[in-house]
Amino acid sequence: MSLTVNLLLNGVALGMLIFLIAVGLTLIFGLMGVLNFAHGAIFAWGAYVGWAVYGATGSFILAILAGTATGFVLGFVMERFFIRPFYGNHVAQILLTLGLMIVLTEGIKIFFGPNILGFDKPELLQGVVTILQDPFPVYRIFTIGVGALVLIGVHYLLSRTKYGIIIRAGVQDPEMVQALGIDVRKVFALVFAFGAGLASFGAVIAGPSFGSLHPEIGMQNQLAAFIVIVIGGIGNFVGAAIGAVLVGITQTLMAYYLPEAALAVNVALMALVLILKPEGLFGLRR
Repeated sequence: MSLTVNLLLNGVALGMLIFLIAVGLTLIFGLMGVLNFAHGAIFAWGAYVGWAVYGATGSFILAILAGTATGFVLGFVMERFFIRPFYGNHVAQILLTLGLMIVLTEGIKIFFGPNILGFDKPELLQGVVTILQDPFPVYRIFTIGVGALVLIGVHYLLSRTKYGIIIRAGVQDPEMVQALGIDVRKVFALVFAFGAGLASFGAVIAGPSFGSLHPEIGMQNQLAAFIVIVIGGIGNFVGAAIGAVLVGITQTLMAYYLPEAALAVNVALMALVLILKPEGLFGLRR
């Protein structure tokens, strides 16, 4: 495998990891308009609970289910008791969710400790496969496949099912949906919880790829998620996936050829997109 192909494949794998982090935020921020800066903390809790269940049972499937359920419950409670009074008030949302992020991150230190914890890959997903006569990690192929399935599943749910129609209608015109006898508050609570569950699902998938966990892991990856949904277009899941792959490839190339600029390149890419197309690559002008 040539160096260029290797870097591109690694970039796609990294991009799908970023997409798994960002997909829940795309739902919460893009559709509901909630600036949830506690998204990264929910991501971290999902990763830690998944790590604990995986260590206790040896089952990666149970770890995924437990991590996802943790995010769903956290999201439901957060929306019901904290976010609901502040829809449309972005300043209050920012201050509130920043506070929740700090509380949830400190909670991880209390329950799991402040030290770095190793997160091993499942045995079936270890090793490498040969692509163009060169080795490529099996787990990165798994990550790419999971990211693609999540994209297809969420896109189908929102665009091809009755529940997706209710969600989109409730976001665009809540009064009309309420007049039809549908409880918009329950719809919003479930959408928020679903987005949080997706974040925790992505966290358990990402944990073995990172190889270790620490309490600030959510904060570190949250910025990449925001960058991706802004580049792709707020509320556009396909755009978020393409934006994530673009960010992943760019970051991988820069990390190899110009490591000192690898951290800044994503922000520069977002700034360039905003200058040329403020609504994002696939967003609609509002």
